[in-house]
Amino acid sequence: MPKRSIQAVVFDLGNTLMYAPAPWPPVVIQADRALADSLCAQGLDIDCDHFHDEFRQRLQDYYNRRDQDLYETSYLFVLRELLTEKGHPNLPQPILREALDALFAVTQANWLVENDAFPTLTALERAGYRLGIISNAGDNKDVFQLVDKFGIEGFFDFILTSAACGYRKPHPRIFELALAHWQLRPGDVAMVGDTVEADVRGAQRFGMTSIWITRRASGTERPDPAPDAVIPSLAELPQALEDLFRG
Repeated sequence: MPKRSIQAVVFDLGNTLMYAPAPWPPVVIQADRALADSLCAQGLDIDCDHFHDEFRQRLQDYYNRRDQDLYETSYLFVLRELLTEKGHPNLPQPILREALDALFAVTQANWLVENDAFPTLTALERAGYRLGIISNAGDNKDVFQLVDKFGIEGFFDFILTSAACGYRKPHPRIFELALAHWQLRPGDVAMVGDTVEADVRGAQRFGMTSIWITRRASGTERPDPAPDAVIPSLAELPQALEDLFRG
């Protein structure tokens, strides 16, 4: 096998650099209610007892669509569309943003940075690797707030979300846009993530080195073809990159 020239590492965010300590269903219910309460507090004429259920159903439809076509709109678009149908077209952006901020304040409280994230990022930075994030996410502001909350934003040359660029992993366009920040070839960059289809196969199809982190990986699916490296946690990443470089 020829020696690799990995110069940069791109990370997934959820279940790679951060994790959720509590089950999501009750958190999601609380978050949806916070969004509905915000809209009602701002004087919107909606069914304050049931709007959160309608919004969640609309989000589920949005999730199903984006998983198929890999095009991202945003939570903001979904909320605006639903409120327009409820007789509230052309609402000022601050009203919608305040409601979404109320929702994300709840969900952000259920994300914690992995204990080995900071030492791993520090080691990679000292070793000369350039670092970035590609995150499938329906709200750009939410991702930046999380990264800022964890105190790791300074490690990264860029943070690219699907909400910002309109494409979701494994769509090749989001990888292309990410690598344009560095003007590097796909073979010079490694992608680290927990999701088989989005992170591993997406990177493989684009020609990037693929590294599967299994600590939070869901399901029993095994990547086929196999990733270039499999690691149980972030702590093993520097050595894995060194082994690939030596290969």
